[in-house]
Amino acid sequence: MKLITASVLALVLGTGCATTPAPGTRAVDGVLVGPTGMTLYTFARDTAGSGKSACNGQCAANWPPLAAPADASPRDGYSVVTRDDGSKQWAYQGQPLYYWAKDAKPGDRTGDGVAGAWKLARP
Repeated sequence: MKLITASVLALVLGTGCATTPAPGTRAVDGVLVGPTGMTLYTFARDTAGSGKSACNGQCAANWPPLAAPADASPRDGYSVVTRDDGSKQWAYQGQPLYYWAKDAKPGDRTGDGVAGAWKLARP
């Protein structure tokens, strides 16, 4: 009876929470991938923990940010960055996360080392 009561209480308390869970990222072969399985990257010009992205405009067209919903909240090593245009982006360990537009399919890692500034995101 106590187990059922505790489970019901947890369910009731959890219902109605307005937070969005961390993105559906996961580690594959030591690299973070997004919800669709595409590789994620970090940018050397971003300052970890600053809450900002240094990749905007054409940079963001080539390196699309891992978008976060407006109501996203930090959890499990993930934080939320507010971009110059006001949109939200996920960061891991304070580093904003990006996709590379030239990666064509899950498992591609063609963005690693581009311009000496882009690296695979690692857990």
